[in-house]
Amino acid sequence: MTRHLNKDTVVCMSLAARPSNFGTRFHNFLYDALDLDYLYKAFTTSDLAAAIGGVRALGIRGCAISMPFKEACIPMVDELDPSAKAIDSVNTIVNTDGYLKAYNTDYIAIAKLLAEHQVPNQLTFALRGSGGMAKAVACALKDAGFKTGIIVARNEAAGKQLAGLYGFDWAADMQGIQADLLINVTPIGMVGSADEQTLAFTEDSIQQAQVIFDVVALPAETPLIRCAKANGKKVITGAEVFAIQAVEQFVLYTGIRPSDELFRQAAQYARG
Repeated sequence: MTRHLNKDTVVCMSLAARPSNFGTRFHNFLYDALDLDYLYKAFTTSDLAAAIGGVRALGIRGCAISMPFKEACIPMVDELDPSAKAIDSVNTIVNTDGYLKAYNTDYIAIAKLLAEHQVPNQLTFALRGSGGMAKAVACALKDAGFKTGIIVARNEAAGKQLAGLYGFDWAADMQGIQADLLINVTPIGMVGSADEQTLAFTEDSIQQAQVIFDVVALPAETPLIRCAKANGKKVITGAEVFAIQAVEQFVLYTGIRPSDELFRQAAQYARG
């Protein structure tokens, strides 16, 4: 069905250091399928305060927030939903008549995927990263009952703070560490990054692990995921995370929850 833009078209958007087409394709697919007068567009910015001010001033209905803006945008909103307040990290802003309320649907996605993939909470884990998404992952792991894990982060202050928040350990690197569950929450392996072709963990660590989880959504198969599959490991991909958190954003923006089949179609289209 062909939609025609008009003065009443509701606009949603995303802000990221490296904008991708995944969210744009996902949301616009659902708008078309459900005949909604909405439009979604991805942006980047060097002036976050002005960008968030634009969301408020121009009546942008929803704004997805990606790295590296998930914590920096907090002072710019009017209210934090408990999902964002609990981890001091935002990935979604909803604008209701100029009032900006922030949410975090990353946590929902991580929790769902740990359950759907039946990842045993007895596994030890190493989580590489200490930013906003790392907080969502660490919180979901804690709430799922994981007891033994290490936050691996070169930034000692941020790494120790995150580890202490959820009762885990901290290390600056993976030297001497072996874990059953390896989780990458850094840009390593991301399209367009300096480390696009780099493994987030050594092949030896991957071979000894049971489950590999990479939150990087693009490419759909990062070097880490390709290596894990080649070694016969259970994998959870960033594309899965992105799709689930995106549909939760869609619900917040529109008030409509698409069917499971339509969700699968949108996710498949977005990956194309």
